[in-house]
Amino acid sequence: MDYLDQIDLSRLPRHVAIIMDGNGRWAKGKGKLRIFGHHNGVTSVRDVVEGADKLGIKYITLYTFSSENWNRPKLEVMAIMELMVTTIHKEVPGFMKNNIRLNAIGDLNMLPEKCLRELNSAIETTSGNTGVVLTLALSYSSRREIVSAAKNIAIKVKNGELDVNDINEEVFEQNLFTGDMPNPELLIRTSGEYRISNYLLWQIAYAELYFTAKLWPDFRKEDLYEAVIDFQKRERRFGLTSEQVN
Repeated sequence: MDYLDQIDLSRLPRHVAIIMDGNGRWAKGKGKLRIFGHHNGVTSVRDVVEGADKLGIKYITLYTFSSENWNRPKLEVMAIMELMVTTIHKEVPGFMKNNIRLNAIGDLNMLPEKCLRELNSAIETTSGNTGVVLTLALSYSSRREIVSAAKNIAIKVKNGELDVNDINEEVFEQNLFTGDMPNPELLIRTSGEYRISNYLLWQIAYAELYFTAKLWPDFRKEDLYEAVIDFQKRERRFGLTSEQVN
């Protein structure tokens, strides 16, 4: 049976977050430099976003480059940044054709000027699109995001814009980078690792976690469909009993 025939389109996760892991190991396994894996990972991104669009998933958020990744060898970091610039530039026509809106979260001011300029241009160009919202987590750290949200709220309280008694989970979420989108219902991590790696820690409190041994450059929309099928087999209780949710 085709994967699509097994998916209930009325019970799709609105937001899927993905930790794209394994580019370097994939390249090393082929006797290539790590950047070769990053290049091939772009094909996976394109295919997965196409698959999400076909299903009707509204939000895809990709862990593209963490704050910790700045500590990698300088040559690799420079190559990744250059790849990012060229890829974003080349993908914009496709984004426009397929109605995809590009978004980004993280400490974006840490990106090289050329990279940030290309990113902002693509975000502005696609801002009117109403299809899949593709968010790139760049120079991203969830702990830093949470600290930043706490600081923003503290400043609002200090300036008299917010009463301390009005602070609740909703207010806190509005001050996160993801304040304008729903929390992920499904988190996928590739490459066989079983870690969250400082990614969307607040947002995935009730997300279903899906781990696959496939390295990211080998991941395709069919693998996304498998993850969604697995997601739909699970009972999501949110602290309730089975009897209460059924």
